[in-house]
Amino acid sequence: MALTPEAIDHLARLARLELTAEERAELQRELGNIIDYVAKLGELDLSAVPPMSHVDESGTPLRADAVVPSPAVEAILAAVPAKSGRFVRVPRVIG
Repeated sequence: MALTPEAIDHLARLARLELTAEERAELQRELGNIIDYVAKLGELDLSAVPPMSHVDESGTPLRADAVVPSPAVEAILAAVPAKSGRFVRVPRVIG
């Protein structure tokens, strides 16, 4: 599938990229190759392939839940640069 220069300009605008003419031409060629490859993959007969949620059959490894003691509040507050009573003081992020 050939991408139009207008489509490349639109994508660059969405990504907030300033592209030179050479970069625009290279991006058009590379994205076109990617789209062609994906279209080629779409032609495969996958009717005998069962749906999977993971590529690897092992799934997500889980660890056993274990109750561990929490660090003491005093120990945590001793390590912070600024505190207010029993709370950690952080810089204001909303003006």
